Amino acid sequence: MTQQTAATAAPHDDQPEVRWLSAEQQAQWRAFRDGNALLNDALARQLDADSGLSLGEYEVLVRLSEAPGRTLRMSEIADGLAHSRSRLTHTIRRMEAAGLVERTACREDARGVNATMTEAGWERLVAAAPGHVRAVREHLVDVLTPGQLEALGAAMQAVTDALRGGSNA
Repeated sequence: MTQQTAATAAPHDDQPEVRWLSAEQQAQWRAFRDGNALLNDALARQLDADSGLSLGEYEVLVRLSEAPGRTLRMSEIADGLAHSRSRLTHTIRRMEAAGLVERTACREDARGVNATMTEAGWERLVAAAPGHVRAVREHLVDVLTPGQLEALGAAMQAVTDALRGGSNA
């Protein structure tokens, strides 16, 4: 909603004044929103078609592959992927049923649960990674100039930091 269309909207006395988007900001917001949705759809289709993995499952396997012993606490995975704990639990449950991960009690904290990548999970990730990287290149990296890619990364890091309460914004 731009300033022009907002002028006809009924104000609410109990809410702070809205700082409406300019036409340029609205166009940039929509370009981001649409590009992000289309990119994620393309990457999800590629992963599903080539490996049967969802984007979420792939990202869990990547995080586990980078961890010592291919093991992380479920809470660390959820925080790292910006997923709710319940969403991650459902994803891990599917992956466990497929033999890609195992869940175990955390030795350091009896309340915690660890997820560990199995050998089958590792093999699935190794098979899926080349196609995924090709798709990321094709649909994002090679579409942008190096400066645009750097700016995009910096911008999204600032958004991530702000939403996570970080001070790097």
